[in-house]
Amino acid sequence: MITNLPTAEPTAADLAAIDTEWPLIAAELDVLDAQITLIYAEDHGGPSPLDWRRLRRAEARVTRAAADLATRTSDPHRAA
Repeated sequence: MITNLPTAEPTAADLAAIDTEWPLIAAELDVLDAQITLIYAEDHGGPSPLDWRRLRRAEARVTRAAADLATRTSDPHRAA
């Protein structure tokens, strides 16, 4: 008999981990959205400078969020 079946609901620790990583997840979703916009722009004359700027800014947000997450996880006593 298997005793280590996954639970149907996330644990409090799972939810806390998601909450901690959410700024990075949201930033990565912004990059994905900007990339999709670039792909669709190819069918309509190509991406505009604004489309490229949006992608660069989204990538910069990912970098900042990843650095912040790394700092937060390496110093557990840091105030959020």
